[in-house]
Order: sequence, then structure tokens, then C-alpha cells
Amino acid sequence: MKQDLKQIQSPIASEMADFEKKFRSFMQSKVKLLDHITQYIVRRKGKQMRPMFVFLTSGVTGHITEATYRGAALIELLHTATLVHDDVVDDANYRRGFFSINALWKNKIAVLVGDYLLSRGLLLSVDNGDFDLLRIVSNAVREMSEGELLQIAKARNLDITEEVYYTIIRQKTASLIASCCAVGASTAGAEEAVIEKMRLFGEKVGMAFQIKDDLFDYGKDEVGKPVGIDIKEKKMTLPLIYALNQASWLDRKKIIYLIRNKSQNKKAVNEVIDFVKGTGGLEYSQKIMHAYYQEALNILKEFPESAYRDSLETLVTYTIERKK
Repeated sequence: MKQDLKQIQSPIASEMADFEKKFRSFMQSKVKLLDHITQYIVRRKGKQMRPMFVFLTSGVTGHITEATYRGAALIELLHTATLVHDDVVDDANYRRGFFSINALWKNKIAVLVGDYLLSRGLLLSVDNGDFDLLRIVSNAVREMSEGELLQIAKARNLDITEEVYYTIIRQKTASLIASCCAVGASTAGAEEAVIEKMRLFGEKVGMAFQIKDDLFDYGKDEVGKPVGIDIKEKKMTLPLIYALNQASWLDRKKIIYLIRNKSQNKKAVNEVIDFVKGTGGLEYSQKIMHAYYQEALNILKEFPESAYRDSLETLVTYTIERKK
């Protein structure tokens, strides 16, 4: 998997190395405790797929510029801030196998660190006059918050339709990847129509990415996400929504009862998983995921061939073929 990502990164390898240095400098402060925590955040960074989307999209639509680095940093700063705050809200002790900020330094410090990262991102854009980037990314953060709140509101009643599910994942997940691609095109000096086309490309990728994530809930333990975690958290995902729509009134009532009242019981969770598998929920979700994937590739193929485009295409394929 690391080899796959290294290959994908090859046209932007030097830019990604430079970005890492610049990103560290953007996070620096005059407070020792804060620097200690931000260094910890940088050390436990994930696959860096967001900056990769920004740089590759810039390469596809024009040229990578100094603003591209700032745009990628803005997204990373704002996204990291939302993750730090999410961990406080969820009372989560781990993220990507590392201790969360709130687990190590308590909630108050974690909230303040999230606020600091948010302000660093905003100031980075304001100080450089990157107002177009600020608009794109701020919209994504707004959408992510709305999507999260919509999901919480709907989880109480377990009444999510397929249409509402698509709205939730478009806001919660796809909006961020869409903003990466829009920022990449914007900093390359692309026209408004091209920026919008790239935003839509990113949105399709994000939709496919989230459906893939939802499918992990029904997979094997080794994927890194515990099986049945969405069911335990009463999250209505596409495989389950489809299965419930196919079920008889009696089966539907029984499954909703199990999710509502027995979601912490392993036997009940396994029963829900078997029900979804037996009703074709996984096959249907894979079909929808592939449709979004294909729509994304069709948009990408409208751009001229290049090493950047090849890598971006491979990155899109990676998002739906990944094992975790």
C-alpha cells in the first residue's frame, strides 16, 4: 500500500517534501506547550491524501504555484482542527492508532489547540490575500458540520432515506475532497468553469470513498475499522438502508429494534450484518460506489493526458480499492 502511494506521489514528490517543511513552519507558535502538541500532530499524520489531491489537481489544470502550498496547508490546518474537536465531542482516546490530543492533554487543551489550528489557517489565507481559497475551504467546513449534525439528528429516529444518506455523505466527506480539487485548480490559475468541474470531480471521488468506508463495517477485522462499529453507533449507512428497503415490514421492525436497543450486543450486531449481507446490501452499495467512481474518471478524462492526470486517476482507483 505504501508503495502504491509512493508511485502516485512520484510527479509531485519534491512538492510534497517541500510542503511538509512549509506545513511545519505554518504551525509554529511562541508557546512551548502548543509547539509540543503540534509536533505530535505532524508526526502522526496519515497518508496525506488531501495535499496529494491539491497538488495533482494543480498539475492537471495548470501549474503548481506558491499559493498551491498555502491552499494545501489551509485544508490540512482546518481539517486537523475539526478532527481534534471531533475527538473531544466523541470522547475518543485514539485516532489512527495514536492517542488523541484530548486523551494526552485533556479536553480544554484539545479544544484550544483546535481553535489555534483554525486561526492559523484563516490567518495564512488572510495575510496572503487568498480569499478565493478561504471561501472554498470555509464552505467545506460549514458543509462538514451540517452533515455531521444532520446525521446525528437522523440517527435518533433511524429514518434515513437513501436520498438523505447521499446528502449526509456529500456534506460530511465529499465536500472536503471536493474543496481539495477546487483549491488545486484555483491556485493553478484555472477558469471558474474548470474549478467547478474539478470540485465536482472531487465530490464524486468523496462519495465513492465514503461508501467504501461504509462497506468496511461488514468486512473482516483486519481492515483496521472494527466490524459493526457503525451499527453500534446507530449510523444508517447505504448497505443497511438498502437492506431495510428490501425487507418485509416484520423484518424491518425487528432489525430497527435490534439497532435501537441491542446495538452493544455482539450477537445482535452480527444478526444485523447477516441480514444486510443476505438482502444484497453490499452488492448494491458496491454498484453505487462504482457508478460514482466512473463519473469521477469521466470528468478527469476531459483533461489532457499527463503524469499528473495518470497519478490522479491511480489515486482515485486507490480510494475504492484500499483495504483500510
